[in-house]
Amino acid sequence: MTLDTRLINQQRMPIDDSAELWLFGYGSLIWKAGFDYLERRPAHIEGWARRFWQASHDHRGTPEAPGRVVTLIRQPGALCQGMAYRIGGEVLGGLDIREKNGYLRETTLMHFADGSHAEGLLYLATQNNAAFLGDAPLDTMARQIATAQGPSGPNRDYLLNLATALEDLGADDPHVFALADSVSRMKP
Repeated sequence: MTLDTRLINQQRMPIDDSAELWLFGYGSLIWKAGFDYLERRPAHIEGWARRFWQASHDHRGTPEAPGRVVTLIRQPGALCQGMAYRIGGEVLGGLDIREKNGYLRETTLMHFADGSHAEGLLYLATQNNAAFLGDAPLDTMARQIATAQGPSGPNRDYLLNLATALEDLGADDPHVFALADSVSRMKP
């Protein structure tokens, strides 16, 4: 089941095309921006943990065989590392399409390595959206990721590219790394 959130995002958080803002990426946006940006910096947010709990019916899977992609869950004390992009408001139209399967625009406080911080936008898929899968045993999630494929390619590539990007950032993400290890041991 999918929910196209494009119109919802534009209505609940209208942003002028000429505006400049920060965007926090915690999934494929870390390693595959796919849009023009003014600046790119590693950043982290606090109180959130990355989880492969969102279905992908339109990019890394199909409606019949959805893949799994990341969203964030609240977790006190957690730190989620990712990439911050300073963008023009016109970029959001394309991002709304990319994140249309249940993700809503939200604001968050991002922290940079130099100790500075900024308010930024992120796309969040909560348990209230139609494509939310939630938790499952690690082996179940790994099998689903290892076999799913959609218009944007194999789901396993999404996971393995994310794991590599997080390693490059020096991030500690046991959930992603455990899934990547499990999927790496499975035959494609």
